[in-house]
Amino acid sequence: MKGWRGLAVGAAAVAVAVAGCGTSTNDSGGNSGEAKTLTVWLMDGSAPETLTNALNKEFQDSHSGVTVNYEVQKWTGIQEKLTTALASNNPPDVIELGNTQTAKFAADETLLDLSGDVSNLNGDQWLGGLKDSLTWNGKQYGMPFYAANRTVVYRTDLFQAAGIEPPKSRDEWVAAIEKLKTANAADPEFQSLYLPGQSWYALLSFIWDEGGDVAKAQGSAWAGALNTPEAKAGLDFYKKLVDTSGTKAPKDVDEATPQQFEVFAKGKVGMMIALPWELGSAVKADPTLKDKTAAFPIPSKTAGKTAPVFLGGSNLAIPGGSKNQDLAKEYLKLLSSAKYQDQLAEAGAVPGTSKDTAKLATSPLGKALAASAPTGKVTPTTPTWAAVEAGQNPLKDMLTAYLTGAKSLDQATSDANTALSKTLGG
Repeated sequence: MKGWRGLAVGAAAVAVAVAGCGTSTNDSGGNSGEAKTLTVWLMDGSAPETLTNALNKEFQDSHSGVTVNYEVQKWTGIQEKLTTALASNNPPDVIELGNTQTAKFAADETLLDLSGDVSNLNGDQWLGGLKDSLTWNGKQYGMPFYAANRTVVYRTDLFQAAGIEPPKSRDEWVAAIEKLKTANAADPEFQSLYLPGQSWYALLSFIWDEGGDVAKAQGSAWAGALNTPEAKAGLDFYKKLVDTSGTKAPKDVDEATPQQFEVFAKGKVGMMIALPWELGSAVKADPTLKDKTAAFPIPSKTAGKTAPVFLGGSNLAIPGGSKNQDLAKEYLKLLSSAKYQDQLAEAGAVPGTSKDTAKLATSPLGKALAASAPTGKVTPTTPTWAAVEAGQNPLKDMLTAYLTGAKSLDQATSDANTALSKTLGG
């Protein structure tokens, strides 16, 4: 699972030390003055410290006798740490989960069903893709926290020199790539678009834009959908981008090998399909990029629309074994309010329980994120999806095979579909 900042959930086991969650099993909501401790686990880098400090203080001030035991967790090893904690007799009361992890813990019956509380958590403001990520068997096992998605980061100075405006369709995007290539033809190292062969998160946008998907639910099971005409059309457009972009990225690696922001920062790249943190890292490597970079949404094949994007991010959930479930619900309710959702947006994230992105759309990058998010989607909500990403990812193998010519489009999609169905079927 990759979160919106590109942090990967590791596989190393971490010993768990679960803090006390109060001595009483009778949860009255915390307003009676009875001493209680609400233990909250959020992930490193998720929410600004100014937000969590204000949130925890306001919650404690409005709940006499309640102390918020706020703990920041590391992504590395968190799945194993959560598994251990949720199986204990004294789990934390509020936890953050990557949105591709939620289905696993819901299926394990370790999370509290919050279906009856959705209206109290601004449920009518949840983005569809984020809601899908925490829905299991028709029930909601959490609340969206935040998300982010990929946009096309570009060099404004190079666009201006080549007479290019941010494209509004896929055809315009390809035309912009060609114009950049022509304008920089004297530089043999120049790449109009840096696009590694196995950037499958970007591929998802093109498949979804064609009306396809990587997999479809068949009752309670899932099966691959990569051999459909729509999925093939998405893959074919990906190849068109690679072939016209002048990219020198290997066809058998993803955007993390090497980190694509490092390549972008060297100044020989016009565009990259990237997450917000990648632009930030590029600017850190070369501060001069700050004033000559911007972003636009991944364009759709339909002019004037944006392609659906993968909404990477996190959900908040309450463990089924929490001894302070009512308090935990009140904590989530406070965090779901406009006051704190606006702070998430100001920090550069797509807010989880608010469709108001005015605080986000105050920069070119923020505007691109805000424009893309409403039609965003997530990967199949099934516990077996984690094995797809952690193992021999069939989408990566498919991309490399097709881009290198090792397999035809039909063969590459057919083989990947068979492998994906096998993994999703357990």
